[in-house]
Order: sequence, then C-alpha cells, then structure tokens
Amino acid sequence: MRHVDFSPLYRSTVGFDRLFNLLDSMGQPEQSAPAYPPYNIERTGENTYRISMAVAGFGEDDLELEAKENTLLVKGNQQKKDEDEGEMLFRGIAARNFERRFQLADHVEVRNAHLENGLLHIELVREIPEAMNTRKIEISGNGARQIEGKSAKKK
Repeated sequence: MRHVDFSPLYRSTVGFDRLFNLLDSMGQPEQSAPAYPPYNIERTGENTYRISMAVAGFGEDDLELEAKENTLLVKGNQQKKDEDEGEMLFRGIAARNFERRFQLADHVEVRNAHLENGLLHIELVREIPEAMNTRKIEISGNGARQIEGKSAKKK
C-alpha cells in the first residue's frame, strides 16, 4: 500500500495530529491481524453504537472489557475444561483465547455490555461536552473588544 503524506494538511489544521497519526498507522499492514472472534460494528442512533462479538463457548467470567483513554480492549480467557465425556472427533467451535482492540473516537464512552445467545454486545455512546458545542460569539460595534465576558474600561 502507498504511504500518504499528510504534512500539507498540518498547515491548515490545528489539533488533528492524533487523527493523522491514526490514519497513517491504519494504512500500515499489520503483521498478524487477528480474525478471531468475528464482530460487527453498527450505528444504532445518531450518537450510539454497538459492537457485537461472536464468543460462543465463553461465559461472563471468561470475558474482560477494559476502556482506557481512546482504546477498548476485549479479552477472552477460557479456562480449559476436563473432557471426561468422550473423545473429541471434530472441533468446529473455537475455544482459543483472544484479545481484540478497538480505537474509540474522542468523547465515545462504553455504556454497558451483556452476553446473549453467544454474542457479546457492547453499547457505546458519543457524548460531546456542553463546553464543546457550537456557541455564537458576538462582535461589538463600538471598537472595544470583549474578552472572556469582561468589557474594556475607558479611563
């Protein structure tokens, strides 16, 4: 894959360094990209998302979720079970441990997770802080500038 140079974009943007680094690293082929377990990512609303992972054979005690900074880590550590019932002729249900990482955008939080019918559902929501919402800035007409809600005093 070709390398994309984002340096021209640095001239006209401020604070997007992390985004460009993330895009750069996504373009690099991973040495051993894990394909297990399979998962879906769906948008369930304007600011809500769901990750569904197929974790057949794993119980709630075998799964661990950890959200740190902008990364969600899902680990599956299945304890070996004694197979006294008989000889396994074919194993089609994978019973291997896994670790899967998801990069989360800013202000995306994990709300809850539940295990249902062999699927682990992780609910996510994006909540933008009130301070970051759009606000209107007024321009005064008399030449005096208003900074941080205080007006300049004339002496």
